[in-house]
Amino acid sequence: MIDVNLKMASSHQAKDYKSDQYVRWCPGCGDHALLNCLHKAMAELGIEPHKTAVISGIGCSSRLPYYMNTYGFHTIHGRGAAIATGVKTAKPELSVWLATGDGDCLAIGGNHFIHAVRRNVDINILLLNNKIYGLTKGQFSPTSDRGFVSKSSPFGTVEDPFHPVELALGARGTFFARCIDVDLANTTEVLTLSAKHKGTSVVEILQNCVIFNDAIHDNVVDRAWRAERTILLKHGEKMLFGANKDKGLVIDGWQIKDVIIGQNGYTIDDILVHDATTKDDTLHLKLGLMSPQNGLPLALGVIRDVEEPTYDQGIEDQVKEVQAKNPVRKLTDYLMKQDVWEVK
Repeated sequence: MIDVNLKMASSHQAKDYKSDQYVRWCPGCGDHALLNCLHKAMAELGIEPHKTAVISGIGCSSRLPYYMNTYGFHTIHGRGAAIATGVKTAKPELSVWLATGDGDCLAIGGNHFIHAVRRNVDINILLLNNKIYGLTKGQFSPTSDRGFVSKSSPFGTVEDPFHPVELALGARGTFFARCIDVDLANTTEVLTLSAKHKGTSVVEILQNCVIFNDAIHDNVVDRAWRAERTILLKHGEKMLFGANKDKGLVIDGWQIKDVIIGQNGYTIDDILVHDATTKDDTLHLKLGLMSPQNGLPLALGVIRDVEEPTYDQGIEDQVKEVQAKNPVRKLTDYLMKQDVWEVK
């Protein structure tokens, strides 16, 4: 059923997935870019708008369903993953997307997030991470760095942040990817690949909040040094980065190390080949946790993409199995099959 919905032959265009609503995000907000990419990805996938549902919780990013010409449900704070699970289980033929933010998803919604990932429900989670609460006007979030100064931490936070990749893989996640709001081409490709994955796909989008946390990701997304501080991973390809693609990743003992090809005896043959499909997530986690802060490039693209049984398919199969063994099809038949008596 789902494979039929994901046929690539489609006459749809991005505009077919746009609603007629005025987009009420601040000018320059990274949410605009994500919305644009989502429209393009859906058109490329060719899934009919009436076979698509976009769910959200509460937050700036959670306004996204209003701007989709699909089914949509703007739910309550942190509960989007639970609602999306219910939608997919009840209507498995739908393509279900969850738009959420670092505050909505990883604070009050953390419990629902990890269990959706653990169950491997076939939904696509778009986790927009700007490291701040934007809608409620600038409090620190679960992904804010230690020492971060905000309205709710005027002297700096005294706690370490969540890393979404750690949570997702710790919950036995089968798909994790990362992209940046200013790279529309790769973001569109990642969203398309996430929809093709059977199971819970988590896509972390590093997104800018121009009002309360402007330039928070500039240390990696700025064009002046993006090529040197990020690496775009592609399954089956060498892990190369740098403006001239002359740098790469190798394994040094138990750790990942970046090297320059042609120096210290390293050649192109020494560079790791990315395998997103291996069941062992040890290297996937190491790749996901890389950052310029620990001397390595930030990993973008699809980091993990493995196949495992999905929750919604398991429920559907179970219901069919039970129905096949039980001849009762109507409520009246069920009520009358036990001991009954008549009152006159």
